[in-house]
Amino acid sequence: MLGRECWCWDNLCDYYPVVESKKFSLPLPLPKWPQGKGFGTGRICLGEIEVVQITKFKKIWGCGSSFGKSNCVSFYKPDGIPKGYYILGHYCQPDGEHITGYVLAAKDLSDVQDSASKLPALQKPLNYTLIWSSDSQYNGGGYIWMPNAPVGYKSIGCLASVEPNEPDPDEVRCVRADLTENCEASEMMFSSDSFFQRKQFQVWKTRPCKRGMLCAGVSAGTFFGSTSFSSGDELDIACLKNLDSSLHAMPNLEQIHALIKHYGPTMYLHPDEIYLPSSVPWFFMNGALLYKDGRNNGTVINSKGSNLPAGGLNDGQYWLDLPNKDDANRTSVKCGNIESAELYVHVKPSLGGTFTDIAMWIFCPFNGPATVKIGLLSFTLNKVGEHVGDWEHYTLRISNFSGELWSVYFSEHSGGEWVDACKLEFIEGNKPIVYASRNGHASFPHPGCYLQGSSKLGFGLRNDCARSKYYVDSSSKYQIVAAEYLGEGVVAEPPWLQYMREWGPTIIYNGRSEVEKIIKHLPFFMRFSVESLIELFPTELYGEAGPTGPKEKDNWLGDERW
Repeated sequence: MLGRECWCWDNLCDYYPVVESKKFSLPLPLPKWPQGKGFGTGRICLGEIEVVQITKFKKIWGCGSSFGKSNCVSFYKPDGIPKGYYILGHYCQPDGEHITGYVLAAKDLSDVQDSASKLPALQKPLNYTLIWSSDSQYNGGGYIWMPNAPVGYKSIGCLASVEPNEPDPDEVRCVRADLTENCEASEMMFSSDSFFQRKQFQVWKTRPCKRGMLCAGVSAGTFFGSTSFSSGDELDIACLKNLDSSLHAMPNLEQIHALIKHYGPTMYLHPDEIYLPSSVPWFFMNGALLYKDGRNNGTVINSKGSNLPAGGLNDGQYWLDLPNKDDANRTSVKCGNIESAELYVHVKPSLGGTFTDIAMWIFCPFNGPATVKIGLLSFTLNKVGEHVGDWEHYTLRISNFSGELWSVYFSEHSGGEWVDACKLEFIEGNKPIVYASRNGHASFPHPGCYLQGSSKLGFGLRNDCARSKYYVDSSSKYQIVAAEYLGEGVVAEPPWLQYMREWGPTIIYNGRSEVEKIIKHLPFFMRFSVESLIELFPTELYGEAGPTGPKEKDNWLGDERW
């Protein structure tokens, strides 16, 4: 019958004893971190509330399409809540082998006796609104509830139940509004895809609207459910806010070194890679030149880069380049020097200081030409895609509650992705593997060919990744170049980091000419017009402005693109 919904409900509570869901574990147990303030202690003070990270759950029920498991989620109740703490909502994730997330439980630290007008930090909801329900004659039903917060308070997450009656108001707490920030829907985990709009139900992950090392929003790990929500709408729930400016849960310098030595990834380059990374001082000492607009001759750069113009904005007046074309060293500089290569580390608060982001930057003197894939055919371009000075990075996100590696961000040419720890490859214990693509050096979590363009049509730029004898172990070959939260003078930033201009000259390619050559080699039935083919490829393919350094990137102060 057209429009009929086919559902499969898994109500474990009705038929089986409630069992604990298994959380993913890293290959090796966590070490004992060096002593410090609040890092790795299990509790973080956010001002008037203290929070703990709950990763132990009991399944309530699950739902998904009866046509397969590709759109199945389960709802969980946090378990093992410490005495004096209260949950802020339940947890949801797509079905898989392990639990990969968390929720926060909160404790009220406010002293309402100091002021008769001051409200407690936490308060029970007045009651609940039923957001969505579905009954099944086979497996029971499921219900999603929104806590209705008292005046002056905000709800932080939704609840799930197998009973049609409202949950107990004592099961969850709402948070005083001034201790919260706005949040947004980040990833849809589930959609009922009903033919009837009034019955459509969606479940979303949430995150703070404002994110970055200067932002105070804290993700509580709860979920948001709705039958009428559209991407971009304002949510009925909020996230937490860290009002403790001391960021006491962030690691100190000794702990940072311990984290990098324990988790520092091994970055593998492709076996056919020609343009290898190098250290920045090696690049300078082997003939790199500084050019100024209006001058024909370049200036030699000292090993620390202290004679580079510092600060300001990228005004296009300066750029770096390889040694002069008549310099025999030019080709060898383009190919880099992997023995000197090291990762340049920026450590910063994330999600209000409840996580630490360790951004690891790698420098390559040269980015090689692109390879175009059209169906089963591949064409290496002559010049298009080349540029001098290539900066790439990956980022480790570590929980400040425990010091556990939570996920890794892999930066790619036109974006990037966070990959949960359970989906990473590891080497030598808890060290992830990062694969750098051939010629372009973008980072990926697994070997293979990643297509930048239209994967559906099979058109785009190839990013080929594989293990080889070329690698950099960032657990030992690194330099901490910035950790602003530690205070002035704790980490000395190298002079070259203050260079905000371009690390290579601007190059405009005759992309049309190269595309025309590709078309001539295609079978007749695969041929496109030049304009049609150009539209399928990323715009950066046809013109390469000189890249700027790490401190000019949006993610230096802000969050990664996700």
